[in-house]
Parts: sequence; structure tokens; C-alpha cells
Amino acid sequence: MSELTHIDAEGEARMVDVSAKPVQDREAMARGEIRLAAATLDAIESGDTAKGNVLATARLAGIMAAKKTADLIPLCHPLPITHAEVDFEIPASRDRIVITASARISAKTGVEMEALTAVSTAALTIYDMCKAIDKGMVISEISVTSKTKR
Repeated sequence: MSELTHIDAEGEARMVDVSAKPVQDREAMARGEIRLAAATLDAIESGDTAKGNVLATARLAGIMAAKKTADLIPLCHPLPITHAEVDFEIPASRDRIVITASARISAKTGVEMEALTAVSTAALTIYDMCKAIDKGMVISEISVTSKTKR
């Protein structure tokens, strides 16, 4: 197992020093899902929710969250994101929405936290906008699916 980079020799939390690392083009992708009732999915697709267009709002929230990740996660480096994207897929089972997000940057450190934050915030936004009609929604399976640098 590799050493924890955010912990110093005394066991205290610290921000990782990336000064010596080269600037590289980096991309990270993440995914997650929100399980919900088919009737909730019907309401989302028909636009029949009290708070408006659920997926458009969740997409915007996810992109905004990716850009604000360093404000939310204490030891994240503030990064000038060059691209962030959030997409949704509704499987044939019609029991969930699969959320994917990507983030890109040219920097000294990766953007996986930004992609994860985008997925998490998009899922939370769907939850918030639909909680009045579905008390059984479950957010799960949030993970990084890929990281690249060149």
C-alpha cells in the first residue's frame, strides 16, 4: 500500500506540495447513480416536478461543483478547470439514473476530485429536486472510472 500523501510525519493533515511536478494535460472521469422509483423517473422525463427541469439543473450543479471543489474539500488544490461535463443515462430497467462526469485541465495535479464532486453534486441535486415525490431514493456507486495524463 502506498503512503498517504496528505498526512505528514507527525500524522497531521497537510496539502501536498506539487511545485516540482510538471504541468500536464489531465482528465478524470467518474460515475455514480441514484436509484429511484419508475414514477419519479416518469415525472423527471415529463417535466412534471415542482422545481423545474431536474436533469438540466443537476448538470449545471455538477459543472459548477467541479469548478468549486477546492472550496469544498479542504486539502484540494484550487484548479483552473478547462472543461467539465456531466451526462445522464437511464437504463432499460428504469430504476436509476447513471451519472457520469469528466473534468480536464493542464496542471501539476489531477482532477479526479473535481469529477467525483461533479457526480456527487449532480446526484444530490436530483435528490433535492425529487425528494417531495420519492422518499426512497439512494445515491450510490460513486467512483473514479479513469484518470489520464499526457
